[in-house]
Amino acid sequence: MKITNFDGLSVYIVGGSSGIGLATAELLAARGSDVIIFARGGERLEKAIEDIRSKAVRDTQRFSFKQMDVGVHPDVSRVMEEAVQEFGPPDILINSAGRAYPDYFDNISYEQFDETMKVHIYGIWNTISALLPYMKDRGGYIVNVSSVVGFMGVFGYSDYAASKFAIIGLTETLKSELKRYNIGVSILCPPDTDTPGFEVENRNKPPETVAVSESGGLMEPEQVAEALLKGMQKGKFFIGPGSAMMVYRLKRFFPWLVEMVMERDIKKAQKAM
Repeated sequence: MKITNFDGLSVYIVGGSSGIGLATAELLAARGSDVIIFARGGERLEKAIEDIRSKAVRDTQRFSFKQMDVGVHPDVSRVMEEAVQEFGPPDILINSAGRAYPDYFDNISYEQFDETMKVHIYGIWNTISALLPYMKDRGGYIVNVSSVVGFMGVFGYSDYAASKFAIIGLTETLKSELKRYNIGVSILCPPDTDTPGFEVENRNKPPETVAVSESGGLMEPEQVAEALLKGMQKGKFFIGPGSAMMVYRLKRFFPWLVEMVMERDIKKAQKAM
């Protein structure tokens, strides 16, 4: 399924108050979409919705926000039902909530692992299960945001990679299952992106993780958002902005080469410690 025109479409963006989610919301507002965003922080949501509204191309566009913890199933069910009643069902659902706290495996607590899984894979499961009944009869489009680390395990990202790999597996399954309802499905796998979350992520990165990540480059959220919309317009399942597509192909066809390069960077960083 392809999205030929975003004008007039109703878009739900989970994790839409910052980073890639916010950049996508602003771009969609500029394309004429009605946008509702979801996140935990009320103050950030209020600021974000004003930024999004400033991109509108006409006065009749609708914008709204709701506070929600994606990892809490009853909370998601309640908030999404409210959103549908007030805003109407989504034509497009984008699951963009996420965060990363890289560290050595033996420093990552069970509590962090549990929260990572809830924010990422449980959060996507919760939002889709809440909204799918409203999308079945009308069709639509679902985008789940994973990462380069969703198809390539990287030093320091044990909990993050586990959750992002799971997102790809779920999304591939949904792509097959939801065709009968005329619902398109895509997976977005961006490389490192210069978001507020990335700044937090960098505070505790092991030196080996820094060394491996440096070769991948850094994208701006707006660049990722542009790639996402172009991918949806082409009906692509896998959307890999920037260096992500090249890394995906190398990992798929030359895994030994990817491993060799990462091991070289890791050993170099360890010798310098």
